[in-house]
Amino acid sequence: MSQRKRPHNAPSSQSKGARNSMVLLADEDDDVSYTQPSTSQVQKGLDRLTPAQVDLKTAEVVQFIFVKDQKKIPIRRADIVKHVVKEYRNIYPEILKRTSRTFETVFGLSLKEIDSKNHVYILVNKLDPPDGELLSMTPSNPKTGLLFVILGIIFMKGGVVKESMVWNTLKKLRVDPGEKHVDFGDVKKVVIEEFVKQRYLEHVRVPHTEPLEFEFRWGQRADIEVSKVKLLEFMGQLHDQDPQSWSQQYREATTPQASTAPSGPVSQR
Repeated sequence: MSQRKRPHNAPSSQSKGARNSMVLLADEDDDVSYTQPSTSQVQKGLDRLTPAQVDLKTAEVVQFIFVKDQKKIPIRRADIVKHVVKEYRNIYPEILKRTSRTFETVFGLSLKEIDSKNHVYILVNKLDPPDGELLSMTPSNPKTGLLFVILGIIFMKGGVVKESMVWNTLKKLRVDPGEKHVDFGDVKKVVIEEFVKQRYLEHVRVPHTEPLEFEFRWGQRADIEVSKVKLLEFMGQLHDQDPQSWSQQYREATTPQASTAPSGPVSQR
């Protein structure tokens, strides 16, 4: 019997993933065209504009960041400059400084840079949430529960875990990545596309593996927003176990560490 051959132009799932990664890299390269203006250039730009013009552009940037943040999508400098700042790019540092000040003083939010290489920002609530809980674990937000489970798996396994282990663990919790879930829909799509895009997770290819293997790690947003103490308490409830019984993880969760995130709001980038 003759076998049906796949058309040469039909992309495999691996090639799709590789192509998506290339698109992401291309998007990040958009920022190469932007050169940070000097202080004197910014001042010259401000001298040519009225205060009302600068305030209006600042308000547009604030609105743009708010819209992105509603979906927890990190905001890239390249997108701010390209889609909002546009012809005002020579005063971008001043606009970003005023934007950051607006979030701080009006909304109680901090605009933090989580990726200094590609200039990527997120909004963080400066006000302490109830009980110190940074991510809401309410039943009305089941996706957050799914995220906490995955972050917990990674944390309990030392900070990095194979993709296959995550799927197998979810199956044991009756969340089968191969089936459509009543709350999450396509589980793999939520995890690999949504959580990774939001920078809660990193999905990293393991080199020199055939077939291809991937690993999950904590993302930059998770490092800022997720309390490891609260996460360990959550895992304790999940397994009906005292969090202190995981001595190594408990020490890591309760030991004060210097944050890798910027200590204050962004001002000049």
